[in-house]
Amino acid sequence: MSLLADPYFLAAAILAVTFLGISKGGFIGLGVSAVPLLSLFVPPPQAAAILLPILLTQDAVSVWVYRRDFSLWNLKVLIPGAALGAVLATFTAASMPVDAIRLAVGIIAILFVALRLCERWIERHLPRPGTVSGVAWGLVGGFTSTIANAGSPPFQIHMLPQKLPKLTFVGTTSIYFAGVNLMKIPSYFALGQLTPVNLGIGAAMIPLAIATNFLGVWMLKRVPHDAFYRIAYVLMLALGVMLVRSAVVDLGWF
Repeated sequence: MSLLADPYFLAAAILAVTFLGISKGGFIGLGVSAVPLLSLFVPPPQAAAILLPILLTQDAVSVWVYRRDFSLWNLKVLIPGAALGAVLATFTAASMPVDAIRLAVGIIAILFVALRLCERWIERHLPRPGTVSGVAWGLVGGFTSTIANAGSPPFQIHMLPQKLPKLTFVGTTSIYFAGVNLMKIPSYFALGQLTPVNLGIGAAMIPLAIATNFLGVWMLKRVPHDAFYRIAYVLMLALGVMLVRSAVVDLGWF
């Protein structure tokens, strides 16, 4: 049976693409929940590959919308590190059991929520980043983004202490992750995940991806951030716990 014919997978895919679109539109970080959602039904590498056409489409919209608002210096230090991180992730994913990757995805989702709870502390106490730390956080972001579409936490650790204007922050985020997602193409090809089935599912969701991208842009100007993020973080924390529990059981640790 086609995955899109499974109502539970379809519901998860619609929710995942919606969160991706809203995230690309300006609610930074919500897209981290997409791979954990799909990983409840398919292996994480397959989930990430299914989302790749969607991400690339949304990137094109976001980069165009925020094409005049970005920090060039941040892109110069982050993207080279991300390229190295993507290469390391490719070799790591090729040798890791699927349940171990699912465990990593669950842990990343939980840590992401913890990071956002500490966001104000990070802004106040972490020093302004330099070139070396920027490359390092770019590497970590490229690695986690390739493994689980979860490059936002290391990216934000680098960006938040700078206290950039909102549009500059969002634009830099859009361009950075557009570059990272392009780097995933050879990685996922090497992992054998760019199959007609995975690409077909992703392509079928592209109209929804574009619509939710513009929805995110619209919501950024009108919807209170705090209430929306609270709901999203509760969902993300629950997904992380579910994935960790499932992976631990399947790995035979308990």
